Amino acid sequence: MTDHRSIALIAHDQKKDDLAEFARSHQQALSRFAIVATGTTGGRIAEACPGLEVKRLKSGPLGGDQQIGALIATGDIGLVIFFVDPLTAMPHDVDVKALMRLAIVYDIPMALNRATAETLLKALG
Repeated sequence: MTDHRSIALIAHDQKKDDLAEFARSHQQALSRFAIVATGTTGGRIAEACPGLEVKRLKSGPLGGDQQIGALIATGDIGLVIFFVDPLTAMPHDVDVKALMRLAIVYDIPMALNRATAETLLKALG
């Protein structure tokens, strides 16, 4: 985790409501971090958690995944929570794979489901 402890929140379409509910349930823990999210996901989280400051980037298919990847590469992201829908084909799958590759290369913790995200948040105290 980087010193500034920023978290990226991303969700595929069928998982956006799940991530918004996760954020609502963990709003107190998340409020200790700078939050960055892809466009639509960030909007859903902001609606569910009005007290949480969320920096919204572009939508994933329009470059948001790549923007988060760039933030990983510059050291500005310390944790990625990405609620993935494994049952739906994604037209921008190449961007998602590139984001995952960067998280691996830069050794950034990445949660792909709620159970892992909860475990990582608990570990952060």
